[in-house]
Amino acid sequence: MTILLFLIPTTLFMGGVGLSVFFWSLRSNQYDDLSGDAERILYDDDRPLPAAPGQTFQPTKETAL
Repeated sequence: MTILLFLIPTTLFMGGVGLSVFFWSLRSNQYDDLSGDAERILYDDDRPLPAAPGQTFQPTKETAL
């Protein structure tokens, strides 16, 4: 039973820290652009560059996808 004297304040403190971090993230506009990151993953911006004249394109495992 004496462990509850340690666990209850520790739990309340950790909950308070988590709640304060959540409110900080709300104030710093972390949740303003929810659809931007979800749609940004769909665009392929890292296409390989075309081969220079005289060079042949050697596909790698990453570019074969």
